[in-house]
Amino acid sequence: MQKKIGFIGTGVMGASIVRHLLKAGHEVSIFTRTAEKAAPLVDEGAKWVSSPREAAVEADMVFTMVGYPHDVEEVYFSDNGVFAGASKGQIFIDMTTSSPTLAIKIAKEAEKLGMHAMDAPVSGGDVGARNGTLSIMCGGDKETFVSALPVLEIFGAQIVYQGKAGAGQHAKMCNQIAIATNMIGVCESLAYGKKAGLDLDTVLESISSGAAGSWSLSNLAPRMLSGNFEPGFYIKHFQKDMDIALQEAEAMNLRLPGLSLAREMYDDLVAEGYGSKGTQALYLAYLD
Repeated sequence: MQKKIGFIGTGVMGASIVRHLLKAGHEVSIFTRTAEKAAPLVDEGAKWVSSPREAAVEADMVFTMVGYPHDVEEVYFSDNGVFAGASKGQIFIDMTTSSPTLAIKIAKEAEKLGMHAMDAPVSGGDVGARNGTLSIMCGGDKETFVSALPVLEIFGAQIVYQGKAGAGQHAKMCNQIAIATNMIGVCESLAYGKKAGLDLDTVLESISSGAAGSWSLSNLAPRMLSGNFEPGFYIKHFQKDMDIALQEAEAMNLRLPGLSLAREMYDDLVAEGYGSKGTQALYLAYLD
């Protein structure tokens, strides 16, 4: 069944998701701060609107996928935000990696207004978004999840209900913690192989399918070796995710030394001007 969908945030991943929704026959209104960046999607059938509020008007579902928690707060709660243009019965799905606390705040406000909200952060990077194979971690009430599932299946392959509001964001923190420390392992593996004089493409052929295998090893290590550090996911956004995870861990009295180390290493890269590169640029820290 064709739906009217509002979509706020058409960055590296959001643009691909919008394309999947358009190909599935849905009517999609999009908002991004820079109208020029939305032009290719408009050419493909999306309608550009001038504010999050306008994107929500008459929409059946509204997706948000922006940069930081303060962006999420503005998109939902400002005078020109989605709640200002919404009506009862609508479903709001925030796919930004944001704080569990903010996800709960959004869900409570939606309920108060007679609407429904889910936190549904994703994993899979630009490749997963482009191929429609994202992993989606969902928090909110189960009925809303079931209602949204047919649309989520258009661009997601692994779609899991994690529990009440905020649970999707907590699950995403688990994901980011695993990635952060794994990325160090991938970089150190390649650095070791290089110093040992090995052909690193041949090394990857052996270890990617063995016990050391991971998404980062299969998808990002080849980019490291080719010198491709362009973003599938920005370092500056990964910094934000690690900060959220560390703050939540501190609140739970949990020490995460591996994550703390990764955060320090990425801080160094940002100080050197690499904040807008992809997370695989951590490999630069190991090059002579």
